[in-house]
Amino acid sequence: MASDLAPRFEVAVTKYASWTITLMAIAAALALATAESVAATAPMRIVFLHSYGQNFKPWSEYARALRQELDRRSHWPLVIEDFPVITARAEDENAEVQFVEYLSAVFSNQAPDMVVAFGAPAAVFVQRHRSDLFPATPMVLTAVDERRVQQLTLTGNDTVVAVRQNIGILFGHILQVLPDTKTIAVVVGNSPNERFWIGAITRELEASKDRVKLIFFNDLSFEEILNRAATLPIRSAIFWIQPQVDAIGAVHEGDSALRRLYAVANAPIFSYDDSFFGREIVGGPMTSVSDGTRAASDVAIRILSGEKPADIKTPVLEYGPAKYDWRQLQRWGISEGRLLPGSEIYFREPAAWERYRWQIALVGFVILLQATLITGLLYERRRRIYAEVQSRQRMAELAHVNRYSMAGELTASLAHELNQPLGNILTNAETLEVILKSPVPDMNELKEIAADIRRDDERASEVIRRLRSILRKTPFELRDLDLNEVVGETLAFVSLSAVAREAELASFLTSTALSIKGDRIQLEQVLLNLIVNAIDSTSASLNAERKVTVSTASIDDFAEVSVSDRGPGIQQDKLKEVFEPFFTTKPQGMGMGLSIARTIVEAHGGRIWAENRTGGGATFRFRLPLVSVPKA
Repeated sequence: MASDLAPRFEVAVTKYASWTITLMAIAAALALATAESVAATAPMRIVFLHSYGQNFKPWSEYARALRQELDRRSHWPLVIEDFPVITARAEDENAEVQFVEYLSAVFSNQAPDMVVAFGAPAAVFVQRHRSDLFPATPMVLTAVDERRVQQLTLTGNDTVVAVRQNIGILFGHILQVLPDTKTIAVVVGNSPNERFWIGAITRELEASKDRVKLIFFNDLSFEEILNRAATLPIRSAIFWIQPQVDAIGAVHEGDSALRRLYAVANAPIFSYDDSFFGREIVGGPMTSVSDGTRAASDVAIRILSGEKPADIKTPVLEYGPAKYDWRQLQRWGISEGRLLPGSEIYFREPAAWERYRWQIALVGFVILLQATLITGLLYERRRRIYAEVQSRQRMAELAHVNRYSMAGELTASLAHELNQPLGNILTNAETLEVILKSPVPDMNELKEIAADIRRDDERASEVIRRLRSILRKTPFELRDLDLNEVVGETLAFVSLSAVAREAELASFLTSTALSIKGDRIQLEQVLLNLIVNAIDSTSASLNAERKVTVSTASIDDFAEVSVSDRGPGIQQDKLKEVFEPFFTTKPQGMGMGLSIARTIVEAHGGRIWAENRTGGGATFRFRLPLVSVPKA
């Protein structure tokens, strides 16, 4: 039985040992996973080293933009700490050593995961002290000109995102857009970094010294710089390099220095970096903050992801398309035709069409619609006027025909009226011949005969004049008239016809002048039609009293003429039809007389109507507007 228990014990021990090893492996794996999780959630510490300080342009713009990009793109929590390299403002090696010791003390417990140096002063500082300044920590040098980087001292933990400031292009651009420029004033400070650029500009523009004069303001305080900028000679330009530290040691950060310069400068201002662009700078080729930030953020993300900095090679950033401020071009009178090909113009004030496109389109449509309506109305008005002229001409022709017809009806009366004075003239002439043959002519009798001949001649001439006046064809013409005179002249003309037809013609004209505007001939025709119709009406009735009464009156603002007869009158249902064309009660009538009369009266701004008299007969009245209301 003992021999049976031994193998069973050995198997149990083996299984126990196996389980123990498995549990230990699981525990180890869990511990490792926990450590990795803790490490993964620990924030990455990044140090930003600023040249001079955090608010010194242009590097402050690059630092601000890079911070935003890293926060947006990083997969890890980040802690970004800023340190200004204020020791770069002056050449003091002891101060730099103390600053290095300070940074080492700050990060004595844990070195940062990455250091980013902005600008040449910060880059020069970190390269000079690289062996003492976190030598194992990845280092990125950015927003720095490639000439300021010591390529031979770069370590395996260093990489560079450099730019190239092409001095020839920058200053050549000024001479391109302002070809008459004779002086370029360079606004720059007096720190070691700024003195480097003064030397670089002087050397690279040596060949242009006969064409343009360079003035450097590095030996002036900023107040003196402002005074000089306000009194530059004509055909000058200003090249802005932010004076970080002026001749008296004053520092200038932010935008205030450039704003103050712009307020007093008497010449256009150019610069090398678009961090200054947007208000005071004209423009041109410039390094781009957005391009530099994009390249630096790509490098930083790759380093944080585990790549070795020395393996990351970034091409030197060149100028992008030249950019210009439209407002500054307008201020300084710089033609867009002189700008570099492919240039981009910013801040252009939109044209009225671009700003108010829909409003202008709507107004244009309304104006077009109004113009169309006005054109249509003018066309219709022209057609109406033409139709009125044509109608008036036809009316005048019909009226003329009507007057001829009326004259034909009065032929017998006219012949009688003419024969009587002509017969008297003949009789007097024969008597005159007899008297002249006598030995002693009676001179008094001769004078009387001559006077009779003159009177009869004038009487015949007046009859002919009236006839010619009636038959004359004249255009419609408004003149100042006294309606009483028109009525009186018409009565004189038609009186012979009344006598021949044994009709009594009575008139009652108001003593007050009836001043109107009208055409004498056409108004006489209206009266002639009404009076002749009244005479015909009394002649047609055997029992009627053959009397026609013509009267005038002033009623309100109108002159009224009425023609009454004692004839049979007008049927009540025909009162409105008597003025229609071709309506007549005469066997041989044309039916146009009263229609023409209404047309003439309405053309004078009046109205005409007919009514039956209480005692028999009819009355025709028409009213015309007075020119002036007679005073009582």
